[in-house]
Amino acid sequence: MQQGPIVEITNVAFGYDPARPVLRDISLEIPRGAVVGIMGQSGCGKTTLLRIIAAQHVPTAGRAVVLGEDTRQLGREALYAMRRRMGMLYQFGALFTDMSVYENVAFPLREHTALPAELVHDLVMLKLNAVGLRGAAHLMPAELSGGMARRVALARSVALDPQLILYDEPFTGLDPISFGVIVRLIRDLNDSLGATSIIVTHDVQEALGVVDYVYFMAAGRIIARGTPAAIRSSDEPFVRQFVNGAPDGPVPFHAPAPDYAADLELAGG
Repeated sequence: MQQGPIVEITNVAFGYDPARPVLRDISLEIPRGAVVGIMGQSGCGKTTLLRIIAAQHVPTAGRAVVLGEDTRQLGREALYAMRRRMGMLYQFGALFTDMSVYENVAFPLREHTALPAELVHDLVMLKLNAVGLRGAAHLMPAELSGGMARRVALARSVALDPQLILYDEPFTGLDPISFGVIVRLIRDLNDSLGATSIIVTHDVQEALGVVDYVYFMAAGRIIARGTPAAIRSSDEPFVRQFVNGAPDGPVPFHAPAPDYAADLELAGG
């Protein structure tokens, strides 16, 4: 069994445009078996960092080692082999709309294994039962509520018993009951599979109830890290404003603008 962190990001920088970097000198370690949150406001670079971890992007600078592999060194076959050891829950689920619930969960099993149909059936039912939706196997995505669709997507993401599960904003758009179900499932599935989970979210209060450790981002950098208790009591102004949902702080309410009185004078002629 491999030792050490399951994800190791060292001095990583990345930008879609060289003149506008998205990530700046990011370093973090994700221990095996943990549920780790990457938090911050929209646009701070969280999802881009998740794509670096999933090897969808290669760092502009620095090093990303995931599941023991330096992503910069991976060829096509090695990259696909590494990704088979990952599960991904996309924002809003991203189910195949023309496939039934059963077919959605069976898809990765059929795509990546040569298992007989009987075993695929048993595994699909096992995963759907784990998320409480075995009885919905025949339904189409359009017939599901938002919370049910997210649970089906979760069943699909763990179909191959991944070592690493990535969640991109898993709580967005959920009602309180569905949120509570998804939180419990993330924790339970992580622990029962012996996996490691990374949750990217801006829903701070919700995520602090399920994660073991937090990396807090702002403007493409990690500005705070620690346990949920440490994040809640942080003295870092941005973290304190974000955790408390305060309108005043480092993130201003007003967008940059000329003097208000001058704008009024111009409007009045």
